[in-house]
Order: sequence, then structure tokens, then C-alpha cells
Amino acid sequence: MATNVFKRTAQATISAVATVTMLAGFAACGPSGATPSNDTSGKSDSDSSKQQTARTLEQIKRSGKLKVAVFSDKAPFGYVDKDGKNQGYDVVFAKRLAKDLGVKPEYTTVDPAARVDVLASNKVDVTLANFTVTSERKEKVDFAKPYMKVALGVVSPKSKPITSVDELKGKTLIIAKGTTAEPYFAKYPDIKLQKYDQYADAYNALLDGRGDALSTDNTEVLAWAKSNKGFTVGITKLGDEEPIAPAVQKGNKELLDFINDEIVKLGQEQFFHKDYDETLKPVYGDSSNPDDIVVEGGKI
Repeated sequence: MATNVFKRTAQATISAVATVTMLAGFAACGPSGATPSNDTSGKSDSDSSKQQTARTLEQIKRSGKLKVAVFSDKAPFGYVDKDGKNQGYDVVFAKRLAKDLGVKPEYTTVDPAARVDVLASNKVDVTLANFTVTSERKEKVDFAKPYMKVALGVVSPKSKPITSVDELKGKTLIIAKGTTAEPYFAKYPDIKLQKYDQYADAYNALLDGRGDALSTDNTEVLAWAKSNKGFTVGITKLGDEEPIAPAVQKGNKELLDFINDEIVKLGQEQFFHKDYDETLKPVYGDSSNPDDIVVEGGKI
């Protein structure tokens, strides 16, 4: 009798344990049965931002590093020089932000389409990668005050210059994914868009003759054409002039306020004009007016 009772008790215990284990397994898997992962690839920006919390100013200071997203192939705004060091207009600003926080900058290079994702996933604290402010992007990140302004431009071979949008009809236009050129030219079904993840690949495609022209910020195509003989910027200003600003994770008010205060303070010392003289003037020369590009104090 005691043996039977013991057997029944043991069986009940085993059954209970199995049930708890099974329920725990379902809870871990979630409704779909998929195991959760820290990998945010393929998720929406809103999902990523909910899962990752931005660092506080105190956490940034304690770490000794301000994590900044920059370009590695968009000279003279963000690029890596022959010695492997980050350089450019955006990088000079990043260094000053870090210095005034009492930390060092730590750079993460990004493709244009990844500028939102690296903030949402908390891989960086701030994006300083020539980030144009748009209403769509405002839904995903918080922009600080602007420090630059741009419009779109189009560069093409001097032998076959493109001087108007109409001349692009039936032709192939090269663009980088995630740039403002992508939605702008999506409105023109007669223009074939050839898209690349990286700026370097896009420009190589133009050099190789895989497209008829390339469009991105006018500030950049003007600089690129000066460095590449045989090319010209036939369209110097296309669409509305738009601000470029630092971006932080949505809701990160503490860091946003610091950057805004910093931009106002830097405006009093004409910091961005000095930045222009150091990084952009050697490229544009005396033919360009810095006031056409530079924004001081966050006021356009």
C-alpha cells in the first residue's frame, strides 16, 4: 500500500514539474514560438527603440566615451583618411561634443539607411552622419538644432551633362539607399533608380559608367566633382533646402538638451565657420560661400 502511494506521489510530482517546464518554455518562446533574441535586424525602428534604452549623460561620462555614428566614405563630411583616422566636418563637431562632455569620441561607421537603426538599438548615442531632417525621420528619432543646410544636386559626366530632371527621363540615376534622393526621385517613374548601400559603391558605379548620373546632397556632389575630373554638377540645387542636424534616440531628452545647448554656445564662437575653414574650404575653395552651407546657433 505504501509502495503504491509512493508511486502515485512520485508520478504526480513528475507530471507537475513537466507542466511547469512546458509552460516556462511557451513563455520564453512567446506567442509565435520563436525564441527571443537581442538581434534587432529586420525589426521596425519602434520595436528596436522599445527594447533598448539610451544611455544617460552620467552613464556616458562614466564610460569615458561618446558613441557617435559617422560616415566613412562621404568626404569631406565624414571619411577615413589614409592613416585610418576619422576626419571631416561632422567628425570635428563630434570631437567637440565629446570634449565638452569630458569624454572621448568612439566612432561607428554607418551606411545611410542604418542611421536610424543604430540609435534605436542603442549602438550609438548620437548620429552625426550628414543626417537631413525630414518629417518621416522625425517620427523615428529626435533631431537637435541644425548645424548645416543642403539641397539635392546631380553630378554627371561632362561629356553627357544632365542639367534638368527632364533630361533624366529614360536614363539611370544612381543613388544611395536611405538618402533624401530616394523618396524625391521615386516620384518619377520614367527615371530608373540604381541603388547602393554605400556612397563609395555609388560613386564607383558612376565612374564605371553603370549609370548616367548620381544624386545626393549638393554639398557633396560639388565636392566630389572637384576631385574627379571629367564630371560636372549640372543641377546644383534641387528640391527644398533642408537642415542637417544631430539625431538621438527617440525620447532621449537629456542628451538632446545637452546637444542643443552646445550648438547655441558654439554659435557664439562661430565654431561651424571655423569647422568649414578646416574641412570644407580646402575642397570648395573661394568659389563657395560658407553661409550657403553653415548654420550657427541652430538658426537657419
